[in-house]
Amino acid sequence: MKNMGNDFINIPFEIKNLDRYYIRTSIFNALKRSLPKLEGTLLDIGCGKMPYREYILNNSQVEKYVGLDIETAIAYDTSVQPDVTWDGEVMPFEDNSFDCAFGTEVLEHCPDPDKILKEVYRVLKPGGVFFFTVPFLWPLHEVPHDEYRYTPFSLKRKLTAVGFQTIEIQATGGWHASMAQMLGLWVRRSMIPNTKRKVLSFLLKPVIKKLIKMDHNRKIDFKESQMITGLTGITRK
Repeated sequence: MKNMGNDFINIPFEIKNLDRYYIRTSIFNALKRSLPKLEGTLLDIGCGKMPYREYILNNSQVEKYVGLDIETAIAYDTSVQPDVTWDGEVMPFEDNSFDCAFGTEVLEHCPDPDKILKEVYRVLKPGGVFFFTVPFLWPLHEVPHDEYRYTPFSLKRKLTAVGFQTIEIQATGGWHASMAQMLGLWVRRSMIPNTKRKVLSFLLKPVIKKLIKMDHNRKIDFKESQMITGLTGITRK
């Protein structure tokens, strides 16, 4: 299968990518940290064009990768099709079918996330691991199928309610990264003239780089007035 993940794995820091650089880098870094816990048969929930498939298969103990997406999913790349489609109600797998599962930037698109999490729990084997990421500071996207932004508290409550244990949730970035991400989004996506966009992108690129560096390896506690870019987590059945 052709590797479609270049701009998700080898993420360039350049003018045209200032809006996407931080979020994609933080997701990929979170995935790399979790790879030692992924093994056996893996289910990719809301798989899209499966940009991490080859990387996971080549850098973990995952032996079989199954991409799952809903029948009406947006086709980001028509040359890449999910291995299995479903109706969003019941995943077409037996109980205890998978050793692990992951879903990057998926749960915010689920009208009924509790139902999805129950299905993930059902198809995982006892002791199975679920890795996920969700955005917090991000524009409306895939409109009108953009449903939620989660706090760590709501995610933990929902995961606990369906039976998951040993839930670990971390922020993908704090105050400095949040400013970097907003500057990148503003300069690349807001309604400003293209001439100004080019000049401002050039001027803001080193500022964004500095802010990201300032945020690197900072411990982010979920306390009052803390700003976050997004969340990543891993939990076990």
